[in-house]
Amino acid sequence: MSYYFKNLEHVYIHWPFCPYKCNYCDFVAIASHENFMQQYHTSLCQEMINFDQNFDINRPLKTLYIGGGTPSTYPLDLLPDMFATLRKLVPFDDQTEVTFEVNPGTVADGALELWKDLGINRLSIGVQSLKDSVLQGLNRHQTQIDVIHLLQKTKSIFTNVSVDFIIGLPGVSVDEWKAMIIQAMSWPITHISVYFLMVHEKTPLYFKVKQKSVILPPDDQSIDLYYWTVETLGSYGFYRYELSNFAKKGFESRHNQAYWDRKSYKGFGLGACSFNGRFRFQNNKNLRNYFTAVANQEGLLHEVEEITAQQVSIEKIMLGLRQAQGVDVENVLQDFSLAQQQYFKEKADWLERQGLIKQEHGRLFLTPQGYVVENEVAVNLFPE
Repeated sequence: MSYYFKNLEHVYIHWPFCPYKCNYCDFVAIASHENFMQQYHTSLCQEMINFDQNFDINRPLKTLYIGGGTPSTYPLDLLPDMFATLRKLVPFDDQTEVTFEVNPGTVADGALELWKDLGINRLSIGVQSLKDSVLQGLNRHQTQIDVIHLLQKTKSIFTNVSVDFIIGLPGVSVDEWKAMIIQAMSWPITHISVYFLMVHEKTPLYFKVKQKSVILPPDDQSIDLYYWTVETLGSYGFYRYELSNFAKKGFESRHNQAYWDRKSYKGFGLGACSFNGRFRFQNNKNLRNYFTAVANQEGLLHEVEEITAQQVSIEKIMLGLRQAQGVDVENVLQDFSLAQQQYFKEKADWLERQGLIKQEHGRLFLTPQGYVVENEVAVNLFPE
C-alpha cells in the first residue's frame, strides 16, 4: 500500500485549537485545550520531518492552506518555527498561495504583520453573521465590531481577503441577510464563500433543533436568498465559480480548486486528510493518540480508503457540476463502458429538457434551477 506523493503541489496544515466551539461545528476542533498548544506544535513539526521521504517535489508548492480549528490562535512565538520546518521540507515562494484562516476577535497585536512576513498572502475570515445575538446563540464569541475592526486592519497589509457567511442561520431575517451582503460589498475583500447551514448529528445545534428550542428558517426562504445573493454578488463583480464560492477575477481559491479538480494534496496535523490520486487517508483524530503516533512513527493513520474506478467517475461528475467550468464529458466517458456512455448521454439529454443542465462545447453545466438540486442531478447522470 503506497502513500507516496509524486510532484506534490498542495499542502494543508491543521491547527485544531479553538477558544470556543460553535454549536454547529463538526470539524476536528477542540476548545479550552490551550495548554496542549506547545506539545501539538512540536508534534506537528515532527510529523513533517517524519514524512520527508514519502514525497517527490521538484518545484515550489502551488498552494499552502492553514486551517482549523482557529489558526489565528497559533502562538506568535511558535508559528515562525512551524514555517521554518515546513520550508526545509517543501519549497514555497511568493507565487505560492498561502491561506490562513482567521476568526474575528482572536488576532493578537502584531499578528497580521508577522503573518505577512512569514509568507501568508491570503486570509480567510469566518464572519458567518453580523448579528451579535445570532452569533451568541451559536456559541460564537465574536461581534460585528470585531469583524469591522479586523477588516480595517487587514486592508493595509493584505490584498487577498476572503470572508465566509452562512445562509439559513436561525434568527436572521430576509432583510437582515440582504443588508449584511450589501454591507460586505463595501469591505476590502476579494472572495466570498456562502454556505448553507448544515445541521450535523450530535452537535449542540442538532439537539436544539430536535428539541425545537431552535427553529430553522424554511428551506424555500434560504434557496430564494441564495438566488438573490448570486445575482447581487455578481452585480458587484463577484462571480460564482463554484456552488458556494464567489470571487473577483483572479482571486479564486487555488487551494480549493485543487480539491475540486482531484489533485493530490498532503495534510499534516490532527485529523488532517490527504489524497495521492489512489488513496485517501486521514490522520488520527484523538489528540493524545496523535502525539503518541508521531513520537513512535507508527499508528498515525486513522482511516485509509482506496479509490475505486466507480468513485473516480462519481467524483468527476459531482465536483465538475459544482463548478462554473462544468463537467468535461469526454473525461467522464473514458471511464465508462459503451452501455454506460449511452446511459449518460440519454440522461444528460433528459436533464437538459428538464431545464437542470445545459450542454455546450463538450461540457455539462448546471442551470440556476439545477444548482439547488446538484446532488440529484449528479446521481441521475451516473449509470446504475
